Amino acid sequence: MATRRPPQIVETPTEARQGELGPSVLAMLAISTGLALLILGLIWFVFFHT
Repeated sequence: MATRRPPQIVETPTEARQGELGPSVLAMLAISTGLALLILGLIWFVFFHT
């Protein structure tokens, strides 16, 4: 549990590291990686394909 020591809040390392993990984060990572690959593939095809 976070404790207050004026003027800052002190948390344990585990509490400070906590973030949202779950299917929504995995889906966002997969979709953004796929879109990045698609865009890079289109750029390669338009400019470097002979």
